[in-house]
Amino acid sequence: MESSTRILILGMDSSGRILQFDRNAAAVLSPNGAAPDGKCLLGAHLDEVIAGARKPLLEALKAGRERTAMLAMDTPGGGTLDAVVTVHPMNGGAPEGDRADGAPAAVVPDIAALAVIKVPVPLADRFVDPAVIRRALLDDALPRIGSTLDLEMLARGLMDVLVPHFCNSGGLLLLESHLDADEHSDGPDGPQMRRMAIGFDDDDPAWDATFPTGESLVYPPGTPYAQCLETGEPVLRSLGGEGAAEIAAAWRRPPVGELLKGSSMLLLPITSSAGLLGFFSCTRTVAHRPFDAYDVEIGMEFANRASIFIESARQYSRERATALTLQRSLLPTGLSAPSPVEVHHRYLPGSRLIEVGGDWYESIALPGARVALVVGDVAGHGVKAAVTMGRLRTAIHTLAGLELPPAEALERLDSLMRTLGEREPHFATCAYVVYDAVSGRCEIASAGHLPPLLVPPGAEPEYLPVPPAPPLGVGGDGPIVSREFAVEDGTLLFLYTDGLVENRARDIDDGLARLRGTFSGGAAARPLEDLCQAALDGIYDDQHRDDIAMLVARLARIPDDRHATWELPAEPAAVRRARGLIRDRLARWDLDELAHPTMLLASELVTNAIRHAGGRIGLRLVREGGLVCEVFDSSDGRPRVRHREDDSDMIESGRGLHVVGRLAQRWGVRRTAEGKVVWCEQELPRP
Repeated sequence: MESSTRILILGMDSSGRILQFDRNAAAVLSPNGAAPDGKCLLGAHLDEVIAGARKPLLEALKAGRERTAMLAMDTPGGGTLDAVVTVHPMNGGAPEGDRADGAPAAVVPDIAALAVIKVPVPLADRFVDPAVIRRALLDDALPRIGSTLDLEMLARGLMDVLVPHFCNSGGLLLLESHLDADEHSDGPDGPQMRRMAIGFDDDDPAWDATFPTGESLVYPPGTPYAQCLETGEPVLRSLGGEGAAEIAAAWRRPPVGELLKGSSMLLLPITSSAGLLGFFSCTRTVAHRPFDAYDVEIGMEFANRASIFIESARQYSRERATALTLQRSLLPTGLSAPSPVEVHHRYLPGSRLIEVGGDWYESIALPGARVALVVGDVAGHGVKAAVTMGRLRTAIHTLAGLELPPAEALERLDSLMRTLGEREPHFATCAYVVYDAVSGRCEIASAGHLPPLLVPPGAEPEYLPVPPAPPLGVGGDGPIVSREFAVEDGTLLFLYTDGLVENRARDIDDGLARLRGTFSGGAAARPLEDLCQAALDGIYDDQHRDDIAMLVARLARIPDDRHATWELPAEPAAVRRARGLIRDRLARWDLDELAHPTMLLASELVTNAIRHAGGRIGLRLVREGGLVCEVFDSSDGRPRVRHREDDSDMIESGRGLHVVGRLAQRWGVRRTAEGKVVWCEQELPRP
């Protein structure tokens, strides 16, 4: 393995005869047995030192411009090095040396060119020249490595610089308290450390086994490692004799003694404004020059510069983890829907640097085999957009629980966004769909959102013309209007955010056309996972995209034998008829044990409808998830349970809902275009 380069400089006349040389050239090019002052090089021809170097010399002199060639150079030890030889022609003489009195130096008039030779430093000599070490550590690789904000990649890159340019083996260890905010600075046995990366210049697998990357450990007291953590100062220690064995015994890790036996150890603390972050552990074997005071100076300069990169990556990692935890806690962890409705979703952040945003999706199962499908997009990126998205999601769940129609739900969201905008302006787009798996009908409303894509089975996809409305938080003069329509079983409904079809380099119409093409040609029968992947094809490589959230649902009605609907007259005899219909239906469903409570619940609900609504009354039983009993009437008044402080003054009004609340697992009311529905749900018996 070779590491840094060494630069040699030779001055020559026009024939290639060497007239001057620097110290490095004398050390590298002098033959074995010759004096190290390099006087043997004077008068020698360049071709004698580096075979083939005369040609670029003559070309440079003839053209008056520098020439470079890669040549093989024989070393005094009998080896061969690849040398990069650059010949610079000289227009004047070259300085012979400075005079002691400060007068101008004399000039050697015969120098016609300078040869700058770059050769790799042999492995055995890599720690000899301090200038080579300094350049390799501080100038060549460190600026490039510091551009990454990934802490693990940064740790690996820093170790690739230290080994082999500064030491034979080493490791980077950081305090757990700086990596994990939940960790205390000191544990019961001492500071907890984490080994981020190791490096070694041989192929011995014992290094990885003895010092595993990612290990969390506590160094025993009295060891050089503990001393470095306590003082925050560099620690230089020779591990000859019993030094390595003592560390291995205190650590109770026998292989440590064998690996570090006879080595020179240097621990370099890493500090920042947050305090001591950790340290670099560096060792050199007995075959190399041991660390000295100059190495401590170079190593600490490297550690101080590296600490800036480590602190930036550490803070970025913690802030990114916080932001991702926030957003992932706000995004849905699971989607619910009636059994015949299949739902799939995908979320793609805008970029690797901005992994949080305001796009979201929802699939919320509602009583009576219905489902609310929602996709929204808060303007902007980052934590602020994610927090606003979380507020809207919470509001969506509340409004869905209240069973508000889509248009009214979006109006409530718009009011919420205006309230939030009083402190900090925000706006969002949203598409809200409610699908009834009994009737097969959809109701949809949109606030500034792109139109949903509807894909009927055996037909071409089409974008739904939803009545337009301004985005949430912007406000408008008119109310938000919804659209209702029926769909065939197997129809796909695709909701998405604008990041899927629009970016800086592509017009939105082209994106919409591409998306329509993705869902054409019998796409309704394809697996939803494949469709989501096809919709994202070509998006992954786009570096200028927005966040993407998508929700695709394959809509289908529940089987006819799992629901029943009847129409009843608004007269007292309808109560008895309702009980008989329910008893017969539950017997057919083998739910006789629920017959009595269900008949009682239906009696109360039908009685209330007769008393307060009038007109025709609808009764529906739905077996989906639970047993839902629904009573439809033409009144839009919401029934409420009334409580009296004096039980003796209890009036008959509202008593039926007390019974419903006691017998049913849950109950509620939702408005319809013709009036309202009062429903109650019971848990199905376990098989």
